[in-house]
Amino acid sequence: MAVPFRRTSKTTKRMRRTHYKLSIEGASVCSHCGALVKAHTVCPKCGYYDGKQVVKK
Repeated sequence: MAVPFRRTSKTTKRMRRTHYKLSIEGASVCSHCGALVKAHTVCPKCGYYDGKQVVKK
């Protein structure tokens, strides 16, 4: 069975793991206030949807 000749350094290990990221599916940025909002829903912070005020805040 193969065994690594040298120990993997912290830097090498961390550089390899930089690509293991979590991504938020179906989230977008509000065009009015810049908050992170679930896609196709009214922004809970400012009440805007598609550039128009839908809910009064």
